[in-house]
Amino acid sequence: MNFAQKAIAVISLGVFSSGTAFAGDTYVAKYAGEFMAIGVGGRALGLGGAYVALANDVTAGYWNPAALVRINYPEFSLMHDEQFGSLENFDYAGVAFPYGANDTTTTVSQDGTSTPVVNYNASTFAVNVIRLGIDGIPDTRKLDTNGDGVYNDLDARPDISQITFFNSADWALYFSYAKQHSEHLYYGANLKLIFRQIGEYHATGIGFDLGALYAPNDHLSLGVNAQDITTTLVAWNTGTNELISPTLKIGGAYLFELFGGRLGPALDADVRFENRQFASIAHVGPVSFDPHGGVEYDYKKVVALRVGYNDVKSLTLGAGVHLRKLDIDYSFAKFDGADQLGNSHRISLRLIIQEDKYRRGSE
Repeated sequence: MNFAQKAIAVISLGVFSSGTAFAGDTYVAKYAGEFMAIGVGGRALGLGGAYVALANDVTAGYWNPAALVRINYPEFSLMHDEQFGSLENFDYAGVAFPYGANDTTTTVSQDGTSTPVVNYNASTFAVNVIRLGIDGIPDTRKLDTNGDGVYNDLDARPDISQITFFNSADWALYFSYAKQHSEHLYYGANLKLIFRQIGEYHATGIGFDLGALYAPNDHLSLGVNAQDITTTLVAWNTGTNELISPTLKIGGAYLFELFGGRLGPALDADVRFENRQFASIAHVGPVSFDPHGGVEYDYKKVVALRVGYNDVKSLTLGAGVHLRKLDIDYSFAKFDGADQLGNSHRISLRLIIQEDKYRRGSE
């Protein structure tokens, strides 16, 4: 049994035992929403996940729903990621549709003075889905002959034909809406549906995110995304109810021209309230802080290079190529112990339906 197989066995046994030990309980589950914290999009992940204020594509439905208003054409995105030596598969798909456009009307006062009034009608709808899964996990519980619930070397003459296999999968479906509130302020929200399954155990949940984006000029952006703002409930068929604590993602980005291209440093921080303490970079009591950042240099909207440092203390690198209607982005994340679990390579595609008849406001 190699390292990855041992990891699967330990994880499986832990989940099976927790499914019964806490049956009927409702409790705040540390890391219960961790599969939703991995992040999506090769561009964002190459920047260490510092994307709350920089987001301007369909993946904003995940990073900051308010930033979806920056989209002017329908967009589609796909990403595939194999983690820990292909042990885990992480997949993402998203679609976004801009709707409405800002327009200007004129009001006339009693003295005949004309005043232009801007009606902010720009909005965007989006759907994003993520899946984290481990497939083909061996179930050895029927091999137990000692009655301790776990097969080990003390069990005699196991019947390997009793080994079955199961999958573990976590799904999250995001329904997003964003609207421009004023010249510089945008807001958005997510409705999240969650489904988790491991063997015969399964759970469903529902959660909400609220996001805001403030862009006082073409260079500076400030963003915030309050994830699981109402404390997300995940209910298991064992009777156990897990509560996912809120996470506050805040960030800023500044863009400026350099050598014919655009340089964009970004800095984010994740504020969590689930008592992570020493598992975080800094903490004050039960509140933890995980800053992360990145820098992107985009040369004439042809090719982009990125570097970052993420919230799990890993160096990230990335690159992107802009074609006429397609962006291809790659990111690399280095992990400690990579000789055992491998590093992470992510590739994402972003298709933009850049036709005049689909442009925002054409409806």
